[in-house]
Amino acid sequence: MLAFRPPVSVRKRVSVIGSGFGGLATAIRLQTRGYQVDLFEARDKLGGRAYLYEQDGFKFDGGPTVITAPFLLSELFTGAGKNPDDYFKLVPVDPFYRIEFHDGRWFEYGRDEAQTEKLISQFAPNDLDGYRRLVQHAKAVFQTGFLELSDKPFLKFSDMLRVVPDLIRLQSYKTVYQFAAGYIKDPLLRRVFSFHPLLVGGNPFQTTSIYALIHYLEREWGVHYAIGGTGAIIAAMGKLFTELGGNTHLSTPIAELLVENRTAKGVVTAAGETIPADAVVSNADVANTYLKMVEPQDRPKYTASRLKRMRYSMSLFVIYFGTRKQYPNIKHHTIILGERYKELLTDIFDKKLLSGDFSLYLHRPTATDPTMAPPGNDCFYVLAPVPNQLSGIDWRQRAPLFRNAIMQFLDKHYLPGLLDNLVTERLLTPLDFETTLNTYLGTGFSFEPIFRQSAWFRPHNESEDIRNLFFAGAGTHPGAGVPGVLSSAKIAENLVCQRLG
Repeated sequence: MLAFRPPVSVRKRVSVIGSGFGGLATAIRLQTRGYQVDLFEARDKLGGRAYLYEQDGFKFDGGPTVITAPFLLSELFTGAGKNPDDYFKLVPVDPFYRIEFHDGRWFEYGRDEAQTEKLISQFAPNDLDGYRRLVQHAKAVFQTGFLELSDKPFLKFSDMLRVVPDLIRLQSYKTVYQFAAGYIKDPLLRRVFSFHPLLVGGNPFQTTSIYALIHYLEREWGVHYAIGGTGAIIAAMGKLFTELGGNTHLSTPIAELLVENRTAKGVVTAAGETIPADAVVSNADVANTYLKMVEPQDRPKYTASRLKRMRYSMSLFVIYFGTRKQYPNIKHHTIILGERYKELLTDIFDKKLLSGDFSLYLHRPTATDPTMAPPGNDCFYVLAPVPNQLSGIDWRQRAPLFRNAIMQFLDKHYLPGLLDNLVTERLLTPLDFETTLNTYLGTGFSFEPIFRQSAWFRPHNESEDIRNLFFAGAGTHPGAGVPGVLSSAKIAENLVCQRLG
């Protein structure tokens, strides 16, 4: 049932900055609750990091490609009295991932738990019992970390104290790799069951083991794909928001927050237009929201020095490409792990070095959805985790060399004839994350999800410096990833309603 909507003249207004999953979901929720919402997007269409690139008949999802916890999407539509099936179509992906190792071996897993156990028995039979215990522990982490805490704000330290016993019981002081190694002995399988933090910007050797819940979250609801790509979900959300009466402002970057007496009063666009509001929700990068949109005197807690001391996620180097040749043996999601694991991650996260080797995520949506490419063609993107802009790398010079190394590697080992069958191509580098996507230090996922930057220690969903300023997205609680940012939208909705009535 739709919420009662008072006449427009008496509605309270909310400005939402950024139209990624978090911003769009927040805008829909608040519009459904009866607020008049203005949604501002700097680019020419919705999506933020989930932007859809279209060229030469190919469609490339710019950002997230793994959809889990689909109920978080569905409830946006059902909450507005709509049927999500009328807006987009999700289909299951199986296997979830195929993991390729440097020695030619591989492992894959999906929803069929018996098949996963069969492959473990073949790959490392002595680890089958440990795997079963790992799953049970991951389930307990999932039930607390996701079902109970992911959509709850941590605004006071006492909120954190209440969950400390659970965090200790779940051994969240361990890292994800330590969590996996406690149950799995085979060194390659340890990689299989510890790579998930990379999907949300974390180093498995540093990320709190709370993120082990991702493995069980996938098991609980599966891994899904939207026909037409992630961009089709964004388009559906944009359509719903418009139908609900929301105002969308494309090609409208926000230059600053309008702040009076340490209270958000609206936004000022880059063109100089002032848009008043009773509250502001930022889905933009949290660090850049404070550093670029708020005057220093209005953010005594989130000073420039404090923000610069925080640890930030790695960045990403992405090549989108289409081929006239098809590669039916390549799965929808393929993880290609190089010989070095911990050493490579140390180079990326700590030393900020671009190594000569790499590990890759190869996405082939045409394995599930041929409409992403012209008939008889294949659509791909390949992603390499790389250091953020603290590295000092000049990507204008290094990008072509790094691109060549990756494409030659794929041509030789996975996509024979690739270089002779390219139809179209585009790059996304850390410099693009820093400029076009406007993320601080060109990060792919905002703050690194280590323990001391999680829950209460992460920038709060309600600003500690400015009243009526709220956050949704990767940089606030609960963190990056589509389930995380959609959960942050639920938190933002509830906080706005509590503060504004």
